[in-house]
Amino acid sequence: MKSIRLTLFCALVALLSFACTQTTQPSTATISPNATASPAAAKATPDEFAAARANYKKNCESCHGENAEGGTVKIDNKKLKVPSLKAPHAIHHPDADLVKKINTGGDGMPAFKDKLKPEEIQELVRFVRKEFQGQ
Repeated sequence: MKSIRLTLFCALVALLSFACTQTTQPSTATISPNATASPAAAKATPDEFAAARANYKKNCESCHGENAEGGTVKIDNKKLKVPSLKAPHAIHHPDADLVKKINTGGDGMPAFKDKLKPEEIQELVRFVRKEFQGQ
């Protein structure tokens, strides 16, 4: 009886040792040099802010600048100090304040409520938050 137990024990140890020492063999599949990428991999990631980026370029960039840094701008022979959209005061304003400012203008900024749709203004705020404020 002891010899059967000893034999089974040794067989179990040998089996476990064998299982632990096995390594995964590399795949033997090869990739054809003429293979093309899958259609999903070939597609570029669409720019979720394409329309907002175009609106910024058309309506905001001339005053706030390409990088939203603001500065002094001359409009109708008047010099305006345009705020940076990257500055802490702009970052800490709630979205509703920025939407209101874009809609109604003020302090030399024109109103855009008749030029942009409400959803375009919302998207413009999202774009500014992501692109220039890193949010």
